[in-house]
Amino acid sequence: MLQLIKFLHTIIWAFLASMIFYILYAGISGNITKWVWIAIGIVVLEIFALLLNGWVCPLTPIAAKYTHERQDNFDIYLPLWLARNNKIIFSILFIAGVLLVVGRVFIIG
Repeated sequence: MLQLIKFLHTIIWAFLASMIFYILYAGISGNITKWVWIAIGIVVLEIFALLLNGWVCPLTPIAAKYTHERQDNFDIYLPLWLARNNKIIFSILFIAGVLLVVGRVFIIG
């Protein structure tokens, strides 16, 4: 069961990470469509889910029921360094992407 949770968690993580990279790309390239705003909305929903769960993915406590391991990557198939720094890395990329998108829409035009 732990492997299934880790697999699901990794797929969800990859989906959200790809949206963050897409937002950043859109902000850099200026190719801003409705899909960028949808991606921002989905990432914001994920942020709310994390905040409501003590800044922990809701899958983490479920995975914790199946192992005593508590390394930062015990619940996801990511390298330890990335799992440990995931929130800071992707928060910076998300904020940068949103600032670029907003800047292009409202400042550059």
